Amino acid sequence: MYICVCNAISDRQIRETVDQGAASLFEVQMRLPVAACCGRCEDSAREVIESHIESANRPAAA
Repeated sequence: MYICVCNAISDRQIRETVDQGAASLFEVQMRLPVAACCGRCEDSAREVIESHIESANRPAAA
């Protein structure tokens, strides 16, 4: 799903960037131009980042 329509940035791209080490919106923005135009997607981008970090930190079910 597109998170940033202005720059055609998807939630998948944001999650991949987090997987590569980005841990905040600022760090994601260093690699992707998300929330760099109108800013409407900033909250959604933060949610994707935080959600992905949380899911990565959950222990796997045995």
